[in-house]
Amino acid sequence: MSFETEFNNWMGQENLESYLKEQLENMTEVEKEDAFYRNLEFGTGGMRGVVGPGTNRMNIYTIRKANEGFAKYLLGLGEDAKERGVVIAYDCRHFSPEFAMESAKVMASHGIKAYVFESLRPTPELSFAVRYLNAVGGIVVTASHNPPEYNGYKIYDETGCQLVPAEADQVIALVDAIENVFEIEVKSEEELKAAGLIEIIGSEIDDVYTERVKALEINPDCNKKDLKIVFTPLHGTANIPVRRVLTECGYDQLHVVEEQCVPDPNFSTVKSPNPEEASAFEMAITLGNEIDADILIATDPDADRVGLAVKNPEGEYVLLTGNQTGAILIHYILSQKKAHGTLPAKGKVFNTIVTSDMGAAIARSYGFEVVSTLTGFKFIGEQARMLEDTDYEYVFGYEESYGYLIGDFVRDKDSVQSVLMCAEAAAYYKQNGKTLYDVLMELYETYGCYREALVNITLKGKEGADKIQSILAEFREFTPLTVAGKDVVAVEDYKESIHTDLKNDTTTAIDLPKSNVLKYTLEDGSWFVLRPSGTEPKAKVYIGVVADVLEKADEQVAKIKEDVLSRVNEIIA
Repeated sequence: MSFETEFNNWMGQENLESYLKEQLENMTEVEKEDAFYRNLEFGTGGMRGVVGPGTNRMNIYTIRKANEGFAKYLLGLGEDAKERGVVIAYDCRHFSPEFAMESAKVMASHGIKAYVFESLRPTPELSFAVRYLNAVGGIVVTASHNPPEYNGYKIYDETGCQLVPAEADQVIALVDAIENVFEIEVKSEEELKAAGLIEIIGSEIDDVYTERVKALEINPDCNKKDLKIVFTPLHGTANIPVRRVLTECGYDQLHVVEEQCVPDPNFSTVKSPNPEEASAFEMAITLGNEIDADILIATDPDADRVGLAVKNPEGEYVLLTGNQTGAILIHYILSQKKAHGTLPAKGKVFNTIVTSDMGAAIARSYGFEVVSTLTGFKFIGEQARMLEDTDYEYVFGYEESYGYLIGDFVRDKDSVQSVLMCAEAAAYYKQNGKTLYDVLMELYETYGCYREALVNITLKGKEGADKIQSILAEFREFTPLTVAGKDVVAVEDYKESIHTDLKNDTTTAIDLPKSNVLKYTLEDGSWFVLRPSGTEPKAKVYIGVVADVLEKADEQVAKIKEDVLSRVNEIIA
């Protein structure tokens, strides 16, 4: 069906909301095509898109369609799905409360009880709530750290984990089979509440979740009173839970960026509400300099990612990467649990195929097995579930993209847990005369100088999506033999599930779900990965190296980046 036909179909709907019709009437031809040239993709991570009318936009109708498919999937799991229900949370974005209630109405219209949080809540608390309430699933309305014009929709299974591909594919098929979004029957909120099918929840879950997070402390008696912390939730959902946990744990010198504690769907004080970006820390750095803070902490809008800035010897704040923070946390947790005699006899640490090898080296030095999954924390959550029937314990899981999970009572990355552990590590080391920067330098000395880089290549619209696919296709067909003056010795094609050893001309199978990802390993142990973003119009290039000194590592990162981007630019030119 052409975009014009779809556009006219929407314009012809008598009951279409007036605000949507007005936006349709004001669209240019280019805007019409982009809004209607396809259905907004419901992928393995749910949906994410620009808010507005159209089949390729986030609105109450695309939300209804997604929920209709998810409801049918849940009902297919068994009749008890209705009674167990789903838990629904949402963030601070435009239309998040409306999309959350629309989700509840669709679920409840199918007889599935919907527990809806009374106001915005962190994504990890949703994961916890699904488990705590023994619900059959969960929904979060969020677009994480995307620009303000975006919103999104993520779904969770009964363990509080995002659906893995085998499960998500079943939902996708049910969503794709819905032909007319305007025929989905939805009862009124008032009727469904009166029938007891929509229940508002809040403080009880908050209290239990908070206590579980606080129980993660390893050194609760370390000197917290001397640690000066600056915290910013970047207008998102971490504000109340993070401040509550830190305050109740005794961090008296907690200073917040007041302007960024206000929920704001426009994220007015930042260029991007992404703690991976230095610009997100500008106001925190200003406050940090005023009070001479030891650490600066920022969380993203749905409170599943954490950025950390620490002081270097010159007294300047340095933003740590997710890989560096992850390595520090692994080192702190394992060394302190060993000192307390609480390390499990058999444990596993989890990362992803694009995460630095440094954390793995630290974990292995303590005798733990390290398991690498595809990108996406759902795969780490899945691994945590698989440990339940074994004699292994979950020790730690993390991604390079600033997501960490310490306690597996949550099955998604959790900034509230992570902030507490970052603060504790900083307090413990300060008490022992060190900064977190000092600790990182010691880790480099012990394990090697690991350096990483991530390059985002933004390519918007249909043409951009085609270019992203062409980058992967060209690299897949024509394998580079040398990069940065080093031979390529291995290629891992996760779409074909094949690992190729170029030195010995042998292949082995990769035992992971298929994904459009390519990983190249060079003769010196350096590597780079190419993959399309699952949530944004970007191709991503990840680079990882290790050397005996930082200067060498940085040089190798720069060389790999130059060579790979040169090839990418040739392809998309």
